[in-house]
Amino acid sequence: MTTAHLERLLLPRSVAVIGASDVPGSIGSAVLQNLYAGSFAGPIFAVNPHHARLQGKEVFASVMELPAAPDLALLCTAPSTIPELVADLARLGTRAAIVTTTGLSADQGLSMSAHARAHGLRLLGPNSIGLLSPYTRLNASFANSDALPGNLAFVSQSGAIVTAVMGWARSRKIGFSHIVSLGEQCDVDAADLLDFLAGDPGTRSILLYIESIGEARKFMSAARAASRNKPVIVVKAGRAGHGIGAAMAHTGGSAGSDDVFEAAIRRAGMLRVDTLQDLLVAAETLTRFRDTGNDRLTLVGNGGGAGVIAADFAAHCGISLSELGDDLRGKLEAVLPPGRCAVNPIDIVGDAPVDRYVKTLQALVADRDSGTLLFVQSPTAVVSSTDIASACAPVLRQAAGRVMTCWLGDASNADARRISEEAGIADYATPEDAIRALAMLANYRRNRVLLTEAPTSSESGVPDLALVRATIQAALDDDRDVLNEFESKTVLEAYGIPVVPTASVGCSPDEVVTAAGRIAFPVALKILSRDIVDKTGVGGVRLGIGDETSLRKAVEEVTARVREAQPRARIDGFTVQAMLQRPMAHELIIAASVDPTFGPILVFGHGGTAVDALTDRAVALPPLNRVLARDLIARTRVAKLLIGYCGHPPARLDAICDVLIALSQMLADLPELTELQINPLWADDCGAIALDARLQVTRTPSVGTERFAIQPYPAELTETVRWKDKVVRLRPIRPDDEWRHEAFLQRMDAEDLRMRFFSVFRLQRNQLARLVQIDYAREMAFVAVVATVDGDEEILGVVRAVADADNVEAEFAIAVRSDLKGQGLGGMLTDKMVSYLRSRGIRRLVADTLHENHRMRELARNHDFKKVESLDTSCLRFSLDLR
Repeated sequence: MTTAHLERLLLPRSVAVIGASDVPGSIGSAVLQNLYAGSFAGPIFAVNPHHARLQGKEVFASVMELPAAPDLALLCTAPSTIPELVADLARLGTRAAIVTTTGLSADQGLSMSAHARAHGLRLLGPNSIGLLSPYTRLNASFANSDALPGNLAFVSQSGAIVTAVMGWARSRKIGFSHIVSLGEQCDVDAADLLDFLAGDPGTRSILLYIESIGEARKFMSAARAASRNKPVIVVKAGRAGHGIGAAMAHTGGSAGSDDVFEAAIRRAGMLRVDTLQDLLVAAETLTRFRDTGNDRLTLVGNGGGAGVIAADFAAHCGISLSELGDDLRGKLEAVLPPGRCAVNPIDIVGDAPVDRYVKTLQALVADRDSGTLLFVQSPTAVVSSTDIASACAPVLRQAAGRVMTCWLGDASNADARRISEEAGIADYATPEDAIRALAMLANYRRNRVLLTEAPTSSESGVPDLALVRATIQAALDDDRDVLNEFESKTVLEAYGIPVVPTASVGCSPDEVVTAAGRIAFPVALKILSRDIVDKTGVGGVRLGIGDETSLRKAVEEVTARVREAQPRARIDGFTVQAMLQRPMAHELIIAASVDPTFGPILVFGHGGTAVDALTDRAVALPPLNRVLARDLIARTRVAKLLIGYCGHPPARLDAICDVLIALSQMLADLPELTELQINPLWADDCGAIALDARLQVTRTPSVGTERFAIQPYPAELTETVRWKDKVVRLRPIRPDDEWRHEAFLQRMDAEDLRMRFFSVFRLQRNQLARLVQIDYAREMAFVAVVATVDGDEEILGVVRAVADADNVEAEFAIAVRSDLKGQGLGGMLTDKMVSYLRSRGIRRLVADTLHENHRMRELARNHDFKKVESLDTSCLRFSLDLR
């Protein structure tokens, strides 16, 4: 289950407190008091067999004596009672419950969950402090304070963090739509709530405090869906050292590698912040500031020092200061003291009267090219900060969405800060906090760009899978789970990755010499051993061997060194490879492995023998396309070298991207693959080539696309059919279909566009991107394409279905090119989609259409859609039962 019955949890019409009490300090007492104090409008039922009345209200002896099934129940009783209470509530018809109790045994937890699942009852907790929905005046928690209503939702795996944030927010007059303490997440988790909040009209942005992730694909799919609609800011605890262990102990989950989590958040289009302080800064920003998309900053204040410090920090964060236009400079210099130049940062001088503040800010607010305005005021004895705030607030309120204030001096500027907040202006304790907020928004926008990338899993061409599988099977038949260097390079070559010419030979010096003769001197000699991972570390590598005599000697020396270093290691032979002469090449490493939480991952960075010392790496989740591969490269320090420097020409980044994309495809194709490393991969202006490689496999395949946190392109759903005199491919839509989709829409007349989109307009680029860059775990679009004379494809029609988060119902839409209507193509696409949705277990397909769309009505009749009631009288709604 995902969002099923979550409206009963977050927006209940009635609430019951099981274990209600009048004992001071008890959870049952605190919850009941909070519910009454919040003035929740619906019925509140108290349950306790030992009381007849509490706080002047009737108390029921048991759940089964309640006059009606409450929408929401809060369980505040001993662990041993919880399973039976959940069973009673489920039988009664309650569909949501919060378990505040902690210390349930494993058997008690399993029993509780089984009763809940059997009746569709959603559980929050156990060990949850509860939730608040301030707009409905619901405080179903034992938090020590209430919350103000607002548009910010907060979901936390820590109850202590919830109460801390609530106290801070109330002091800053920041309101919330919902606050939820997840507890131990036996049922409702962060992904479920992201799905609900993404569609909640009262929530404009979401804050998350996370310590662990359960189902990675579920979380990533929910996060990507939510991020498309509204900002999602995340604090992830358990980054390193003892913090990882503490997070695992707290939540009972796997904290996972922090680098991988960072990559997941980036790919999901969310923004990660590092500290609780940053989370509070984000809350302030999302509540009172509007992201204009303009990263330029104008600083103004009554002191030069604060401005210079702020400018330095802005440069550190990658925020540029605005260039003031001539007209604006003229207006400012008319206000500033004689001889003062209007430059950014703008110093209006410490003795400035109130009038100078007002006129300066009026000029800046009127000039939108100045970008974000950060006003920094240091207290002085010349003019009261309160007077300044009172005079300036009406001016700043006009542009509250792009204005930030910072009233330095803490208590001495408390009244000024209060005036700013009451005017709806984002206010920060320090200029650094304000600038950090701007940097957060810039990072968030960059992550949103990556969010629109939903790449295919086959951009690197068609690999020779028969050769690859035979190579892997040969290693497994030889009782090896690590492919040797020659076998590893065979697999890489099968995927189109260039490798240095390499021969695999036995231990005989004659065989080695013969192989070198075929390759041509100079050569490199490397030991082949199933027991040795680090060949260089045991003396198993010789480079630049120029003749036969030296080669024979190297065979003897390498054999002796290896036997001395690892006497028990089996020596299977040697590899002989060409010595390339590419003096400008950079040594890189590309690796793949399987994260316990997020599944397959890719790593890129500076390679060679110093790889561990440099620790220059970045992580990404597959599948990748060229855009995502370039982003991965750009997040490393070696990227600065790859663009060229001091006589070194730029490396061919596309060649490196091709390798990354090929490995991404390999992870999807080969469920036996558990680990891969190419080190070094040489890259220069001639391209990229693998010098050494190592692959690890398993007899029990467990990777493949099912382990991908982001579902890759489902190429297996492609089929070829005959339609009239054409060969048509029906395949899932791809991101690179964007321009094909645009050309398809241009072939549709205005009336057909109105029928499909309910209005006549041309889609913008971001709207087109959204149509072709989809989350295959939640939606599907099939296109009917035919080959063109230039070898490309042309779209003839498209059918689309978007499933709800519960995988119960999908919304259906279809469009056929205007000159091809009425020829059966729409029916063929509909059949394809219906078959797919049935295989996914979707129960119902619904479609809305305009009354006058006769062709859609005919298609609905031909496919047994039934007309159902629609809330929108301008449309007809049809439904098809897929069961």
